[in-house]
Amino acid sequence: MKNRKTILVVDDDDAHRTMLRTLVGGWGYDIVESDDGSTAIEKVQERPFDLILMDVRMLRVSGLEALERIKAFNPAIPVTIMTAYSSVETAVEALKKGAYDYLTKPLDFDKLRLTIERAMEHTRLKEENRLLKESLGKHFDMQNIIGRSPAMISLLETVAHVAPSEATVMITGESGTGKELIAGVIHHNSPRKDGPFVKINCAAITETLLESELFGHEKGAFTGADRRKEGRFYQANQGSIFLDEVSEMPLTMQVKLLRVLQERELTRVGGEKVIPVDVRVIAATNKDLVDLKNRGLFREDLYYRLNVVSLELPPLKERRDDIPLLAQHFLEIFVDKNKKEIKGFTPKAMDQLIRYDWPGNVRELMNAVERAVVLARTDYLDDQDFSILQPLLQQPAPALSDFENIDIPLEEVEKAAILRMLESVAGNKSEAARRLGITRKTLHKKLKKYGVMD
Repeated sequence: MKNRKTILVVDDDDAHRTMLRTLVGGWGYDIVESDDGSTAIEKVQERPFDLILMDVRMLRVSGLEALERIKAFNPAIPVTIMTAYSSVETAVEALKKGAYDYLTKPLDFDKLRLTIERAMEHTRLKEENRLLKESLGKHFDMQNIIGRSPAMISLLETVAHVAPSEATVMITGESGTGKELIAGVIHHNSPRKDGPFVKINCAAITETLLESELFGHEKGAFTGADRRKEGRFYQANQGSIFLDEVSEMPLTMQVKLLRVLQERELTRVGGEKVIPVDVRVIAATNKDLVDLKNRGLFREDLYYRLNVVSLELPPLKERRDDIPLLAQHFLEIFVDKNKKEIKGFTPKAMDQLIRYDWPGNVRELMNAVERAVVLARTDYLDDQDFSILQPLLQQPAPALSDFENIDIPLEEVEKAAILRMLESVAGNKSEAARRLGITRKTLHKKLKKYGVMD
């Protein structure tokens, strides 16, 4: 059978190894056996494995010691620890050393199978993400987009397909998520990349001036119009125009914009000449356009004309994996700008940044780092440099380390880990389940089991 995954089973109990070989082999996996941590290390150095199931207590080299040495050799191999000794201390130590999961003997076969399947899925997704990053890096101009979280990888994959087309794009998302940056990525990876990229904020211009800004005006069209002015659409000819906060456009202007999009031509204010324009439109809003459409505040025909392809940017609190990357990026920018000698962030500072919910999203993070750089007095930014965030931080759920040397059931550790994950994703159960490597249905069962409202 092609593409069978190989699992290394490490256990000094011959009967247990035989049972696992029969059981797991029957699930469609190739099994390689080892009776001690020392031989397991040798085998890992000789050939690749997709997963390791390893006992903790063995005669020569323990599972924890072997885990540490295997992770030093190849950190990408998922290792699941098995033990008959249900001690919280061992669980915490195994997880600290990089174990993928932790199972107690006698094994729950359903849980074992789920653990194996999610480990394989985790590895597959990591490989897909790596290949995608390489592909984007070779053929895709990222335009300073920082992010390697699954949410951003998925978004950029979609952008990579959309950019070469001529489709009109609607970008939605909270303020500060980087809608203008994504619009720039679309333009700079399109056939129009050598043409102009013109930007206009529809909310920043009064209704009386917006038509002139978009379509231009003739001399004498209104008081103060002492010369002809070319509008943004004309300036964007053969290129792209970015209409930011398009939801703020008055209904009267929506009618005129729709005509330009449909006819691909415009008339300057006060003029009669029809001017053809070839422009790709990329629009953005932080409002719910469907709601505005249903309430009669946004034209339905314009909505469908603009919303050919829809891209939704996730808020920063839903892509916390990107916060360290973004923080470091902004640190380098503002250290150079302010001629400071700052080497990085302390662990406490970074933990604070990761736990904060960032209602202002990437823009707020950028401002926080800039402020910290300007006021910093040491070589590293500490949590005190971000003290403005501290009153807004919620008390975190217990961390696994909180349970060290405490004689409590392992289920309490799992419960704490689940609650911690839910907190980190602002209660998004689908995202929590994905990060935990379980299905949403399984998460629901666990929350019900622990008496947590789901």
